[in-house]
Amino acid sequence: MSNQKQQKPTLTGQRFKTRKRVECMKFFCFFPQFQESVVQGLNQTGTDLEAVAKFLDFSGAKLDYRRYAETLFDILVAGGMLAPGGALSDDMTRTNFCLFTAPEDVKTMKAYAQVFNKLIRRYKYLEKGFEEEIKKLLLFLNGFSESERNKLAMLTGILLANGNLSASILSSLFNDNLVKEGLSPAFAVKLFKSWISEKDINSVAASLRKVGMDNRLMELFPVNKRSYDHFSKYFTDAGLKELSDFARNQQSLGARKELQKELQEQMSQGVSFKEIIAYGKEEIKKSSISEQMMIGIVWTSVMSLVEWNKKEELVTEQAIKQLKQHSPLLKAFTTQGLSELTLLLRVQEYCYDNIHFMKAFQKIVLLLYKVEVVSEEAILKWYTEAHLAKGKSVFLEQMKKFVEWLKNAEEESESEEETDGD
Repeated sequence: MSNQKQQKPTLTGQRFKTRKRVECMKFFCFFPQFQESVVQGLNQTGTDLEAVAKFLDFSGAKLDYRRYAETLFDILVAGGMLAPGGALSDDMTRTNFCLFTAPEDVKTMKAYAQVFNKLIRRYKYLEKGFEEEIKKLLLFLNGFSESERNKLAMLTGILLANGNLSASILSSLFNDNLVKEGLSPAFAVKLFKSWISEKDINSVAASLRKVGMDNRLMELFPVNKRSYDHFSKYFTDAGLKELSDFARNQQSLGARKELQKELQEQMSQGVSFKEIIAYGKEEIKKSSISEQMMIGIVWTSVMSLVEWNKKEELVTEQAIKQLKQHSPLLKAFTTQGLSELTLLLRVQEYCYDNIHFMKAFQKIVLLLYKVEVVSEEAILKWYTEAHLAKGKSVFLEQMKKFVEWLKNAEEESESEEETDGD
């Protein structure tokens, strides 16, 4: 019994090795046949890309796309198998009908995008392999000619716009060698032009944010050139002002997040309001941000300090207490009518997004009025024309009686002035 137990691992190992050896033999035996079949089919269909799409659709039933996906995509893009670095393998069968030999124009690139789109929709299991192929091709940019890089960039932009690729493939462009040689930003120009022409900058921005690429575009440049000014000039000069503006907004967003974090830390550490206000005023000057933006940051910082109760009646009491305590901070950054209105809009948005605050809106606004953070003019403007759509009917109803009181008080005041004048 003990001898049998000792032999089992050895036998299993031998079978495993034999099975792997058989699989490898199958791979290399059928590999030339696969490549020959694809190349022959492309030679027969030639430049008729609709015929190419039909050939690929039909051939998937008899050719092993799953096993040879990389080979298939290499041939469709470059005409043959690519060696490390991007050069075509010398000993492999090739075709002259591929992306790299096609005309360098938008119409042709769109047609090629349709070929890949149809292929991947028909054989879903190719999706992951296709993304890996594009990532690899981007790393091989140095091995391609300028025209080949341009075609690949245009195609990639169209595929990104169509949703055939995730923007995560852009990570390959952050490769140190590509960045150092200036290939990354040059490729990005062609890619983003193609992408934005198919969609718009808002769609592009959403795709970048989805995979965390929105804050990494500076990595297209060497470390000593990773500034907004350099980025802006490079892409604006290349005709991509939309991308420059997007990067500026991202930079501003990052700065706002850091500022909010710093303000929260100061508040939680008990730094005096006088010091916090001085810091905030200095940041407005230094970072060239508006008071309206600052009051939004201060509001978010103040409201983020508390762990709010889930019960509506209790959360209102908490909010009033918190805002009353920090009213000097809010007052310091609402010296303009537009800043007051901005604060009211932020309060409305906050109460709508946090359902436990829905009934607290009127009491919060009333407090802000009493401590002279917002004026009756700002409240009336918000009520009559400047409110958001979010929760509009609920909040306007809450404010109805108070607004009527304000209007009556204003009319009485005007009447008294006229009487005094007489």
